[in-house]
Amino acid sequence: MRKCSFSALIFILTILTFFPYSETIFASNGYGWGFKKNTEHKIPEIGKYKEILEKFGSYYADDSGDKVLYITFDNGYEQGYTDEVLDVLQKENVPAAFFLTGHYVTSQPDLVQRMVDEGHIIGNHSYHHPDFTIVSKETMKKELESLEQAVSDVSNQKTLKYLRPPKGIFSEKTLKWANELGYIHIFWSLAFTDWKTSEQKGWKYAYENIMKQIHPGAVILLHTVSSDNAQALDKLITELKQQGYTFKSLDHLVLKNMLPDAIYGY
Repeated sequence: MRKCSFSALIFILTILTFFPYSETIFASNGYGWGFKKNTEHKIPEIGKYKEILEKFGSYYADDSGDKVLYITFDNGYEQGYTDEVLDVLQKENVPAAFFLTGHYVTSQPDLVQRMVDEGHIIGNHSYHHPDFTIVSKETMKKELESLEQAVSDVSNQKTLKYLRPPKGIFSEKTLKWANELGYIHIFWSLAFTDWKTSEQKGWKYAYENIMKQIHPGAVILLHTVSSDNAQALDKLITELKQQGYTFKSLDHLVLKNMLPDAIYGY
């Protein structure tokens, strides 16, 4: 019995010597992004998420009280409406952020280049759209770097700095990892069911859903696969401008928060 145990110990020590232990840490205990909607044109409440986002320098809205809006799109694939969306943004001189996946970048390089050429921000939505809370940091790093490289290959934008997590799932660990990898998480404070391409309901559906939720400082999440959004966008921007809203880029949101008013506002 002793001889058997001694042999087993020698075997284990040999394995540890030639195959060093390497810990793979996974970002478990994930949260699904969500908020309490209201029709009072106020920033929605996010409960315990607020403290978590502040801890890691993440954003979901501009809480300054300014009548400013931030339009963002998630692009996983193309349905034929992005050119129309870009035409409206260009006509109205409105900046936007497009969070792209690997499939979108490799299948629509001309649209990606157009986004960059027209001054829009390209955000990282990961290459393969995995749940970051169930993968390792190395996998998350590879997903972000692969998407960044894909964008660099087809456009003049060589680095990305804003991240929207796939499926809106996150954890404190993935927020921390993102910071370590040079990224800022951008969530949203206004959204509705617009991504179901077989259930489009006309431009009024998109228009009314946005107008009843709109509030100062809103980070608006839209999908360019929606024909409703493409048809409503011009009307929305026109009406919101008439109500005194201005449209800014995510850079504006982050810089105004990081820099003192005396410097940023001069």
